[in-house]
Amino acid sequence: MTVTEEPRRELAPPPASGHGPRSWLYALTTTNPPPAAGNDIDSITRWIVVTRAAVLPMTLFAGLVGGLLAVRHRGFDTLDLVLAIVGIVLAHLNNNLTNDLFDTNVGTDAASYPRALYAPHPLLTGLVTKQQLYAAIAATTIGDLVIAAVLLDRRGWGVVAFATAGIILSVAYTAPPLRLKKRGLGEPDVLVVWGPLMVGGTYLSATGHLPWQVLVASVPYGVLCTTVLMGKHVDKIPYDEPTGTRTLPVILGEQRAKRATLALLAAFYLTVGVGIAVQALPWMTAIVILALPRLGKVWKAFQAPPPAEPPKHYPIWPLWYAAAAFLHVRRAGALLVLGLIVSAVFNLGWK
Repeated sequence: MTVTEEPRRELAPPPASGHGPRSWLYALTTTNPPPAAGNDIDSITRWIVVTRAAVLPMTLFAGLVGGLLAVRHRGFDTLDLVLAIVGIVLAHLNNNLTNDLFDTNVGTDAASYPRALYAPHPLLTGLVTKQQLYAAIAATTIGDLVIAAVLLDRRGWGVVAFATAGIILSVAYTAPPLRLKKRGLGEPDVLVVWGPLMVGGTYLSATGHLPWQVLVASVPYGVLCTTVLMGKHVDKIPYDEPTGTRTLPVILGEQRAKRATLALLAAFYLTVGVGIAVQALPWMTAIVILALPRLGKVWKAFQAPPPAEPPKHYPIWPLWYAAAAFLHVRRAGALLVLGLIVSAVFNLGWK
């Protein structure tokens, strides 16, 4: 998902072709194929769009946070770390695919719903058939089961417990009977999954143990990811409210939901500070303060209404606040990981 720092400024023109590296890069940064390409896109571009691979860096960074916390601690194993990161990325792919399948089956996803507006819907636009979607879901499920079996043998049942909890919460996000998103529980779900489950589960997989400090250290990144979902659900209030989809922003109302999202953005910095204070995070992670200028821009965006029309070449309309929050996640998350990398390389601030 690519937007400018100044949301009203026009974006660069997209590539004219739906084939080759420029098309792949465009799809990876916007969740869309190049508009001029129409249906003439290569298979790589197609599956980047279908799987919503543009949002996978959020999961990759969660794995990196867990891995970098683990790297200098007893029991660390590189192979187990790689398996864990591949596993959570496959789980995210699987979740994206199953969400589209379940939301289509229950009638939530329709041609007029934002999911089909900000990017081509895999089923509604015919990018793939249901059989192909089922096959992709099966492939990612089998891949995760194989990784879980290997980690079970190498690290024990604790890893499987984390993986199972993550799968249950991910599927329950949209799937009947729970459908957490529809009950105002989707946002807490994301905080738990991208925080303690992904970060903690990766650490556990890489080392074989899980101290309480890692769970504390996982909270800032979980909060960061939740801000994107909050922004997305603020954008979707006009679509969700009439259908009875009671996301947290629908329950709170637009203004209170935007204030709650700003509170979560601020909470990221607070929780990093707490993590440093209790020695759950190394002091170098204080480098996240360099994201404050970006936070200021996002703060202003949340205090103003979205434009009546999208800027030229804006690829993900009608999403607006989600894109603003994602800008902050990209900067702040990268700085958090950078602080952990420096700390791991130079053994700074670790206990």
